[in-house]
Amino acid sequence: MADRSPVLRIITSAARESLKPLGLAQRGRSRLWVDDHGWWLGVVEFTPPRIAGSGLNVGAMWLWHDVDHLAFHVDALRVGSELFRTEEQFTALALELSRQAAASVTALRERFPALPDVARYLTSRPVRRGFLWESFDAGIAAALVGDPDTARDHFERVLREDALVPWMVDAQEKARELHGIAADRDAVTAWVTRAVDSCRSKLGLDPVPLAIS
Repeated sequence: MADRSPVLRIITSAARESLKPLGLAQRGRSRLWVDDHGWWLGVVEFTPPRIAGSGLNVGAMWLWHDVDHLAFHVDALRVGSELFRTEEQFTALALELSRQAAASVTALRERFPALPDVARYLTSRPVRRGFLWESFDAGIAAALVGDPDTARDHFERVLREDALVPWMVDAQEKARELHGIAADRDAVTAWVTRAVDSCRSKLGLDPVPLAIS
């Protein structure tokens, strides 16, 4: 197996060239980079396969999920892994992956410049049974932009799912609470602000004044 240390060094160097100028920050010494927008993140992961090499995942994470790990709630790009063979070969690969990551981050910024754009995207997606979080996210976004009828409709879809595991029970409890306050935009904004603040703390992100608009 190829030594993993040159792999991370090459990936980091390439990412610094393409992602750092855009304002992204590396998570420690990992293969993860984040584009911080306060209440949502652009997430870049140079995916590690079982043997040395890299692929690429880029997407958006909504911090109202209040979790302690990075996640992809909207996928922007997925590239399969390629193996490390030589430093020259892998350097070229890492540079290409980092350029693709930068382009996808820019595309996410253009797709989601403000909350109304996020709400339009999330509420216009086809409803898929079993994809509980998609309805949950759409409900929150609709309530935040002052569309309680659409918000309640999506929260009701969450509540109609069969809660087979504990995380689904938790999601439905949150959806039930949000359904009850959907017409009160200030209350929903306060709920989301608390969730985002908590999530940022769990992820080790600096606290920021949140402008959810």
